[in-house]
Amino acid sequence: MSKKTSLNAAILIIGNEILSGRTKDLNSSFLAQKLLSIGIFVGEIRVVSDKKSEIIAALNTLRKRYDYVFSSGGIGPTHDDITSECVAEAFGVPLHINNEAKKLLISYYAKENIELNQARLRMARIPTGAFLIENPISKAPGFQISNVFVLAGVPKIFQAMVEEILQKLAPKKAIVSRTVTKNKPEGEIAEKLAKIASRFPEVSIGSYPFETKGIIGTNLVVTHQDEKTILKVVFQLSKI
Repeated sequence: MSKKTSLNAAILIIGNEILSGRTKDLNSSFLAQKLLSIGIFVGEIRVVSDKKSEIIAALNTLRKRYDYVFSSGGIGPTHDDITSECVAEAFGVPLHINNEAKKLLISYYAKENIELNQARLRMARIPTGAFLIENPISKAPGFQISNVFVLAGVPKIFQAMVEEILQKLAPKKAIVSRTVTKNKPEGEIAEKLAKIASRFPEVSIGSYPFETKGIIGTNLVVTHQDEKTILKVVFQLSKI
């Protein structure tokens, strides 16, 4: 059995608006690139609807399979923002108004001269035992419980929360990628590519066909944490 050399993560995107096509998912691509930069490989991106049973099932599956799970969406003030209660149920803990989160909202809305009504106060509901994730934009926090990070769905706020998280996660050696471009179709290089991949099972080698100005080719993307290993693979790929 090969020894695990890097951390992995899953991204869970929550919201009917994503599944309907009304809203584009910008958050998963942003987060995946950020995680790679600190050596965390994203093994799965999943999109689920605003349905309680589906959110809980996805959370329980992913948090057992991956080192980290990052969710996006469903922690706002409306009736269909049910992520917080789903997380609490998945972990079997109570969901209450968090005093620290409430203070953040009181201060923010007072400065904005906006009423902190019951709908907005929903954003202070945090599962017992969770730690707050700072939201430098609108102050309504995300939270972390065990290996699950629960973030807002609005891209600007999501990205700000991600930056806060990255500062606290233990930095790892970045995963490096190199691209080898071959002006040959996939079918022509597939057998040799398979042999190289079998010699370097710990290295991710992606094959991506393209056609540019009548030229049919393949981009081979080599991904690993060790630069020397990558260079060995790149050298082999250059010969096919």
